[in-house]
Amino acid sequence: YGHLRKVVQGGSERARAKHLARGKLLPRERVERLLDVGTPFLEVAPMAAHDMYGEEIPAAGVIAGIGRINGIECMIVCNDATVKGGTYYPMTVKKHLRAQEIAQENNLPCVYLVDSGGANLPNQDDVFPDKEHFGRIFFNQANMSAAGIPQIAVVMGSCTAGGAYVPAMSDESIIVKDQGTIFLGGPPLVKAATGEEVTAEDLGGGDVHTRLSGVVDHLA
Repeated sequence: YGHLRKVVQGGSERARAKHLARGKLLPRERVERLLDVGTPFLEVAPMAAHDMYGEEIPAAGVIAGIGRINGIECMIVCNDATVKGGTYYPMTVKKHLRAQEIAQENNLPCVYLVDSGGANLPNQDDVFPDKEHFGRIFFNQANMSAAGIPQIAVVMGSCTAGGAYVPAMSDESIIVKDQGTIFLGGPPLVKAATGEEVTAEDLGGGDVHTRLSGVVDHLA
């Protein structure tokens, strides 16, 4: 029970404070506000990644579970940016895939609340190698979309590198103005590669992707 209480808190106090200072809701607050009032949330694998990787990775850095939205039962997958910037550890990937598997088996629409820095680089050698790893997430999205299972993404923060593909592969996507960004490499990488200085918003913000690129359908 003590471990579960820590999981519910998410990342460290410092990480949570930094998250809130950016004007963002904490991940579990996002899920709670999305659900119909008074309805339950059946969480999947809250203890994933417990006592692994030599550090605290609560819930493997992603909240997943079944909840009711506007009367419809959905699979919700919410990145926790207070845990290592919402990056994907190997167990994060497996948990995300398990959530998609449940959704596919039960014809549950998928709602992705995206706020992720992509793969966790120190562990990337275990994130990509086999067919049940990172790329399978996008494979599953394509297959579920083809089968008529809606794939909805809400970009609520940084979507960098691997994190950028989830909204791009969704049927409908929403991006939060002045908060959501989508790009394979952020401003520091652009500066290192080309010398150009650009803001995150100008590089991959809501206006860019709803008005110019077409990656996202709706600006919130």
